[in-house]
Amino acid sequence: MTASSANSQFDQAITRYNDGEDPATLIPEFVAITQQAPRQSAGWTCLAWLQLLDDRPLDALRSARNAVRLNPQDPQARINLSLAMLETGAKGVREHIDIVRRVMAMAPELAGELQDSISDGLQRRPGWTAMEKVRTWLNS
Repeated sequence: MTASSANSQFDQAITRYNDGEDPATLIPEFVAITQQAPRQSAGWTCLAWLQLLDDRPLDALRSARNAVRLNPQDPQARINLSLAMLETGAKGVREHIDIVRRVMAMAPELAGELQDSISDGLQRRPGWTAMEKVRTWLNS
């Protein structure tokens, strides 16, 4: 599969997510995307997010670590990693939250996107304790 077809598959899967498709049905799509383009951090970031929404924190932890390793500047990847760490009891969450807060301060347009993502997560997974903690930390 070529890079352009992997990008097309990615775009189609994102559209389906935005249209409200169940995260569990999209996980196999993003597994395939990450297998076809293993160095594309966005695929890993999305896979981790879907795994978190589907209450699969250990899988999400592995995916989020890959995303952060590939793109350490991506605040969404770090939020996903923080959530997975909270849900698995891993240590080191504060470091990632601090990095996200710095990015939000330097790039207000990203801050808005991150707040939208947090709202989306809480809508799709009501009562998500780890997300509530992350939101509180980012807004303090």
